[in-house]
Amino acid sequence: MSNPSAQPAPRHTGGCQCGLLRFAVYTDPIKIGICHCRMCQKAVAGPFAVLAEVPRQQFAWTRGAPATFQSSTRAVRDFCAACGTPLSYRHLGGPIIELMTGAFDQPARLPPTYAVGTESMLGWLADIAKLPGKTTAANLATQQTPAIVGFQHPDHDTDPNWQPPRPTPADP
Repeated sequence: MSNPSAQPAPRHTGGCQCGLLRFAVYTDPIKIGICHCRMCQKAVAGPFAVLAEVPRQQFAWTRGAPATFQSSTRAVRDFCAACGTPLSYRHLGGPIIELMTGAFDQPARLPPTYAVGTESMLGWLADIAKLPGKTTAANLATQQTPAIVGFQHPDHDTDPNWQPPRPTPADP
């Protein structure tokens, strides 16, 4: 999308962890899926990738430009060179970009409806919902650590000059 200011308000926004890169999507995704293939596992350093398929003409980078890695003869993966956040998968010259749903500001609005690459699905995923769990706050309460201050970008668009809070120097 060449001129995001000429578009209506985005339906979805998102970006990388550090805020250097931001994007807008001007329509709802065509489909949203989980990919278990080994290439996606390595690309996200996790058991699967969750990708929202969007027409390229309904998508724009609104802050910064991503770094790319050509992961195969068919596809390129975009990521933030500063913080390493994986952001998208796209076919070279194709009309679709697939965005990592975890990079969206409101990922709960993007539930997957199908899965592919199931030959590489890790067997233990079938039992993941049965694992004991606790909230982040409850987990941190059990640790003897000082208060945590996050340095990542908030889940909304910010002024282009936004800067994360900087860590205070550690005691010598």
